[in-house]
Amino acid sequence: MIVASVMKRNPVFVRPDVSLTDAKALMEKEKIGKLPVLDKNDRLVGLLTRKDLAKASPSDATTLDIFEIGYLLSKLKVEKIMTKNVVSVQENEVVEEAARIMADNDVGCLPVLKGDLLVGIITESDLFREFVDMFGARYNGVRITAILNEKPGQLAKFTTFIAEAGGNIVSLVTSEADDLSKRCCTCKVTGLTKEEVEEAFKKTGAEITDVRVI
Repeated sequence: MIVASVMKRNPVFVRPDVSLTDAKALMEKEKIGKLPVLDKNDRLVGLLTRKDLAKASPSDATTLDIFEIGYLLSKLKVEKIMTKNVVSVQENEVVEEAARIMADNDVGCLPVLKGDLLVGIITESDLFREFVDMFGARYNGVRITAILNEKPGQLAKFTTFIAEAGGNIVSLVTSEADDLSKRCCTCKVTGLTKEEVEEAFKKTGAEITDVRVI
């Protein structure tokens, strides 16, 4: 799956010379927490978040009254507090690479570009939804996790056993095991009992670490 199939398209954005007051009002109106900042040539030059707004606002200990605070924020422009050198991603990038970039850079979203043009934005929430789908969380069935030998043919054997028993695999995810000579596999199967799924995995010589009906 690529970023273009997951991202929110045509995101709301602001210009660098917009006041913080207007930017905050726009976030509240659109119920969003992040605003890409585009210059007059529509090039991405920054990103404004609620966290940036909080940093720019006076602390609770300020002696300023609400009117003075409002006046100061109306004079402060987005370009003064936005995050510059924004980490972004191209629309044809794969979703897992976008997730890695977000994790490695400790950011909660990525503006999505097509060349130099902003076409979308992908957030942690978008990735969480994909995570739910990836693990088949919306399906009732048997969820099993097992450790398989890291060698060709192991998953083929298991999927064959499931098919022959009349089951249907709705999700299958693998990851590294503590022992690098093995692979951790988590699978959701419908149409079979817990015992039938366990038996299919056991035929591959796998070590079952968790199995449950959910």
